[in-house]
Amino acid sequence: MASATYTVTGMTCGHCVNAVKEEVGAIDGVSNVQVELDSGSLTFDSDQEIPREKVAAAVDEAGYTLR
Repeated sequence: MASATYTVTGMTCGHCVNAVKEEVGAIDGVSNVQVELDSGSLTFDSDQEIPREKVAAAVDEAGYTLR
């Protein structure tokens, strides 16, 4: 099991957090998604390496930007 941490910008409320969690959590192999509003931290576990581009696309789909 691998873990990855990124920073998400543009989130302003709990709805934002939930949108990012939902989109990133929908990526095959991703589990235990944690998003912190104050820091913009996105952390998740995965059973395989998830390409950064795939995570960025999911965050973009939610309406935010992966840093």
